[in-house]
Formats: sequence, C-alpha cells, structure tokens
Amino acid sequence: MSIAIVGATGKLGGATLSALLSQKLAAPSSIVALTSSAPGSDKWQALEAQGVQVRHATFEDAASLEKALQGVDRFFLVSTPRIELDYNDAPPGAGRESHHRAAIDAAVAAGVRHVYYSSLAFGSPSKAGVMRAHIRTEAYLKSLQDAAKVRVTVLREGLYNESWPLYLGYFFDTKNDERGTVKLGGDGKICWTAIADLGVANALVLTQPGDEWAGRMVYLSTAPAGARDMREIAAMPGGESKVEVEIVGRAAHERHYVEDRGMDRPGVEWWASTYDALEDGECLIDDPTLGRLLDLVGKKPVPIEETVKAMVSG
Repeated sequence: MSIAIVGATGKLGGATLSALLSQKLAAPSSIVALTSSAPGSDKWQALEAQGVQVRHATFEDAASLEKALQGVDRFFLVSTPRIELDYNDAPPGAGRESHHRAAIDAAVAAGVRHVYYSSLAFGSPSKAGVMRAHIRTEAYLKSLQDAAKVRVTVLREGLYNESWPLYLGYFFDTKNDERGTVKLGGDGKICWTAIADLGVANALVLTQPGDEWAGRMVYLSTAPAGARDMREIAAMPGGESKVEVEIVGRAAHERHYVEDRGMDRPGVEWWASTYDALEDGECLIDDPTLGRLLDLVGKKPVPIEETVKAMVSG
C-alpha cells in the first residue's frame, strides 16, 4: 500500500507524515511526500532524510500532480493555502476548489483508489466563507464516488489549537499586541484541536482498512466539554485577562479592520463571515471519532489551555 501526502512540509501534512513515521503505521518507503519545493532545497532534503519518497508537484501544474501520484493507492489531499482565490465571492470552480479539483482529477487519472480530503470543522451548510471551497470540493468528490471512479473519505479537521491568534482579531500578537480591546464580528464555542493530534488521527485513518472509511464524512475535533469561545481564550494567558473582546457585529467588524487597521477589504470580508458561523454554533462539534482514534495509540487530546499557555509564555 502506497500513501501520498500533498503539502507534506506544511502544518497538517507534516503532522500527518510525522505520525505515520513515529507511530510506525507505514514503512517510510511506502510514503510519497509531495512538495512544491525544488529538488535539493532544504525542505526537500528534510523529507528525504526521513526515508520517504519525495516527488515534486504543485496545484498549478496538473501534469506534475498526475506524474507524482503514479503508483499511489491512497492520497491525502490537504487543502491549498491559496485563500486569496476565494476572495470577492469567487464563483464555483474559481475558488480554492479549482486547485483541489486539479489534484483530484490527477489522482483519478493516475489510478489512485482512495482520496482522503482534509476539510474543516464547520457546519454544512455553513455561513463561513472559509468553508465555501471545502463544501464545493466535498460535492465534487461525492460525484466521483457516486460514479464509482474513486473511493472518498472526508475528514473535517477541528480548528487548530495553534490558530487562536487568527480568530482573536487577525493574528493577535501573543507577545506585544497593543490592543486593550479586540473587536470581533461574533463569538461562539469552538472545539479546538491540536495539529499534532490531527496528524495522528489522519495517519490512523489513512492506514486502516479502506472499507471502514470509504464514503464517510467525519469530524476530527475534541469533545464539546473542552470547547472555548474567544472571550475565554482572551482570558487564559497567565490566568488573567490581557485583552478584552468586544462583539460589534459583522458590518462594524469589517469597517474597523479595513478603515481603522488598514487591512485589505476582500480578505476581511471573506474572513468576517467566520464570526457569523461561530455565533450559530457551527464549531461546537459532537463527534467522538478523534477521541476513539487517539485512544488506539494511548493519547489524549491536547487541551486548548495548554496550547495557549505555551504560545504565550514560549
């Protein structure tokens, strides 16, 4: 069995590769790490040092993807980081899903049997603009699965523990943020999930019998009891509140970050809808899959409190 990971030097892809190796779930020689880095670069050499096959591929070059996926049985498709493709209400086929579809079509053409797609742990339907490309990609995968062209598993990855500064007013500076008050469009509980835990869960799914996961969409996120909203996150560092959260609504949120803080309007408008989703409770997930998978290797999910403390004091 051969497993390919796109974005193998990124956060989620890297964590999944690391878990495959550290948990001894797959032989290094059976893993194909796809990277946009050039042969001989530091990232390329770091992958080679782990004993895996390293192949060059980019979302912009479908031919490179098809070539890199030759001989692969299972393909872990980590979503493209090119969020700007989604701006300005990108129509179907023009957003980030254009990259995903290129990779999926390449996988089918190369004879890949099973595609595992890393989606995001929001609701469906969702008010969050960040989910639009994911939902479109999920729909495309379902159409191929219904046509018996490939087996599909959708993994809706929990919002990263490590990403809390992004949700706290666009990359809150954990060391020296000048704001005493952070204005947000909304708030709601989030089942925060550590990247390393997601890597382990992904690796286990990738190496378990495919029949157990084919045709499924599951959430990989911590239990609702550990969910925290942004007000609670803001009060965590050192046990005392260093910043206050003010909920101003979406329109005022967009005006503040564009007019007062000088951010680009398309990016702000795309991201602001995230707070509408939080207000609706889209990220309060009740799915035991992550806990069950981590139990298989004797791990417990890393609580958000632990991550916040480490990031603030580190």
